[in-house]
Amino acid sequence: MAETELLLAPAAPAPRTPSLDGRRKAAAIMLLLGEQASAPIWEHLDEEEVRALSYQMTQLGSVPRDAVRDVAEEFVTTFGAGERLVGNFERTEAFLRDVLPSEKAEAVIEALRGQTGRNVWQRLSNVDANLLSAFLKGEHPQTVALILSRLPSPTTATILSGFPDLFAVDVLNRMLKMNSVRSETVENVEQVLHTQFLSGLAQAARRRDSHEIIAEVFNAFDRDTERKFMEALERVNEPSAVRVKALMFTFDDLLKFDAAAMQTLLRGVDRDLLPRALKGTSERIQQLFLKNMSSRAAKILQDDLAALGPLRAKEVHQAQAQIITVAKGLVDRGEIRLTAAEGDEQFI
Repeated sequence: MAETELLLAPAAPAPRTPSLDGRRKAAAIMLLLGEQASAPIWEHLDEEEVRALSYQMTQLGSVPRDAVRDVAEEFVTTFGAGERLVGNFERTEAFLRDVLPSEKAEAVIEALRGQTGRNVWQRLSNVDANLLSAFLKGEHPQTVALILSRLPSPTTATILSGFPDLFAVDVLNRMLKMNSVRSETVENVEQVLHTQFLSGLAQAARRRDSHEIIAEVFNAFDRDTERKFMEALERVNEPSAVRVKALMFTFDDLLKFDAAAMQTLLRGVDRDLLPRALKGTSERIQQLFLKNMSSRAAKILQDDLAALGPLRAKEVHQAQAQIITVAKGLVDRGEIRLTAAEGDEQFI
């Protein structure tokens, strides 16, 4: 990410640059976040949105410093105040009817309706398999077979593994016998998934504390970006900045993992990341990893650390961020738990 001076005031008063419109602000924010931090946002955009946003990025040109600062401060102020945007079909339909001529609006809305089914399966393939498995356990095996036959194979395998054996075999057998399915049946299943499952997940997400959401955003930043945005947030909303800091998961939080948790984490982490992630860390952190590895693996890691030359801080932070992402996922899924670190009376 380009090192843009977000927080420096101009040395002398100067004429203000005209503010960017909404589309150009979005493009500027994505460029400010950079590739790694913005990756989770790109994953939630459909193909048309990616094209539209990418086009705005190509047209942005050189943005003056005061305009960059305005966009960055508006970004952190909006999130610091707990405001969020909610995008759904109904809101988009109302928006289109307001901004487009009636005939054009109807044509676009009709095209969006035609994409609803595809979007259901696309969204479903990105849902946590354990959540989907819990939902499907209450459905008829034939319905489950239809749904699983349309999901990616790894997702289907994870879901079937969570079913009782007899139920899983029944579903597998129905998948084997499944031939053509009437479009009306597929549409009915899509509607049930949308109204009973996906909408429920969206409502649960909207009920989440905004500070938790922003803490996850900060966890995805590289260290320099995190510092810049946190300083800006502290200026405009210090109480929220304090709460976000408390909710962030840092590399030092791994000290709250017991031996079983660390061994689970190490099984899910690319071992090539470890030397870079541990470069320059404290003895306590390094020992936390080494003592939960086999003696041979620990010796290899120590040799790799000793042989590792100077690294840019960004490389170290990126490696640590990848490990944090794995650790956070394991905690969120309940596969490992945090314990009180030494000196902590309580950890909630």
